[in-house]
Amino acid sequence: MTSSRRAFIRNGSLFLAGAAGALLEPRALAADEKPVLRVGMLTDLHHADLEPKGTRYYRETLGKLRECIARFNEAKADFAIELGDYIDEAPTAELEAANVRAVEAEYAKFKGERHYVLGNHCVWTLTKQQFRDNCAARAEHYSFDKGGFHFVLLDACYRADGVPYGEKNFKWTDTEIPSPEREWLKADLESTNKKTIVCVHQRLDVQNQYGVKSAPQVRQILEESGKVLAVFQGHSHKNDYHEINGIHYCTLAAMIEGSGEENNAYGLLSVFADGALKLDGFRQQKSHAFAAKR
Repeated sequence: MTSSRRAFIRNGSLFLAGAAGALLEPRALAADEKPVLRVGMLTDLHHADLEPKGTRYYRETLGKLRECIARFNEAKADFAIELGDYIDEAPTAELEAANVRAVEAEYAKFKGERHYVLGNHCVWTLTKQQFRDNCAARAEHYSFDKGGFHFVLLDACYRADGVPYGEKNFKWTDTEIPSPEREWLKADLESTNKKTIVCVHQRLDVQNQYGVKSAPQVRQILEESGKVLAVFQGHSHKNDYHEINGIHYCTLAAMIEGSGEENNAYGLLSVFADGALKLDGFRQQKSHAFAAKR
């Protein structure tokens, strides 16, 4: 978080404070005001036929996902974005492909568009193409427009030398958004006049083991565009938040962590016409509210 701003939590929602300490709360919403978009968000499912390891309960993912998708459908979400690590790992590509199909069968019950961000576990046993062959995922990185807003899905599943992840050829701490993708991102943001939301698996707001090596360069591209409202990410499994130079970086909690329905985690993002954002968190996912840029 920048030194001029601090975060406060009130009733599960996050607000920002300016240098003078005054709360910059989102403007009050009229009782009948509705968002222009509702987006289901979930991350780090890690589905696998494995015994629990520590706090990870792999075989409970499908049940947690059923609850999540039922909630998205009830809310009539316009689309859903899965932020990576759809699966965990299996000893063979055939078994891993079966794991993808099993979790895809549950995600496919969502009554709307489904989007996928690649996570490091998605392509540990499989190649990127093999992963896509077994679900409805599109290209590694892409963008689309919806409800007057622009959405960008990034792929940080590359080694520092630019080689794409796949078939156990990487260390999970060696994560990069390579130069060609950064050039694509810059051009993509230059080509739109819409307020933008970015999604990625590995984090862009830290420089530790969970962060993308070129995160500072990527953030510079986002900041210079003047269009990016927020970045939603996963990977580190815990709720987290930073505001950096006017952009909100929101890290979602992992669905895999903990046993029982009370340890599920997912959210519904409401996008308002002026760019205000409100994430309603369920179970272990925290709620956040982000004021529109002035």
